[in-house]
Amino acid sequence: MKLRPLALFTKLRLGAVLLLLGIIASTSALAMRVSPMVSELSTSGSGAVARIEVGNVGSASMPFETKITRIDFDEDGKLIETPADEDFITFPAQGLVPVSGRQVVRVQWIGRPDIPTSQAYYLWVRQLPVETNPQKIQGTDASVSIDVLYTMKALIVVAPPGAKPDVEVVSLVPEMIVPPAPDIDPSLQAAAPEDAKAPEPQPGLKVVVVNKGNRYALMSGAKWVLTATTADGKPFERTYGNEEVAQLVGVGYLAPAGGKRAFSIPTGVALDPGKPMTMRFTR
Repeated sequence: MKLRPLALFTKLRLGAVLLLLGIIASTSALAMRVSPMVSELSTSGSGAVARIEVGNVGSASMPFETKITRIDFDEDGKLIETPADEDFITFPAQGLVPVSGRQVVRVQWIGRPDIPTSQAYYLWVRQLPVETNPQKIQGTDASVSIDVLYTMKALIVVAPPGAKPDVEVVSLVPEMIVPPAPDIDPSLQAAAPEDAKAPEPQPGLKVVVVNKGNRYALMSGAKWVLTATTADGKPFERTYGNEEVAQLVGVGYLAPAGGKRAFSIPTGVALDPGKPMTMRFTR
């Protein structure tokens, strides 16, 4: 990049969005921490309040702001978000966390007390920009300051009393799949090298599930046990543990009241679509 000689200050800002429903990432190097990342609320009483802690592990005071969106997924897993601040009282909605300090954000449900099914939301915690000391570029009169701003999303689910999920398998279809890539904001992705190769397709299985209950389900909270027959006639069984499922499908949020999702998982070998297949979800 060519810098103009008279430029005294050039600010480059990099934004980073960490999505818990798409990836699992270590937060040890982040300037901001949010905990817990998943909260379940009831529709009334003391259980209708979540307390989300925002921590500053950076080297400067950290201003932040919050907002709330309601979330839904279509069958292919595409996230749909709509503003929903009116369903909650959030205090404080903005704040300034000192170095090594913490701020508790109180989130209280004020929506309908008689919702028929659970509803899911994201609490966005967005770090706000602050001026940093610009670094002089050797041999020029210009300086560059780089701010890395984090936005983290905590999942909040509001459920009526006694709500339960009821997950059923709709279909199991062998297919070639491409290994999942991290869900990253397209505006943050650098241009791919011209010689970059796309991941090779591999044998897998498309799993379509539906939730007939009135409470959400997190598919990463279960072990997936697949029984099938390989294309060359051999018995096949594979258990996908919680960590592996989370890497493959993220949190795997499944909405209630007929919510349907399709997940693609690798099998390592081609399966015979003409032979019986079963998928069980266990703890």
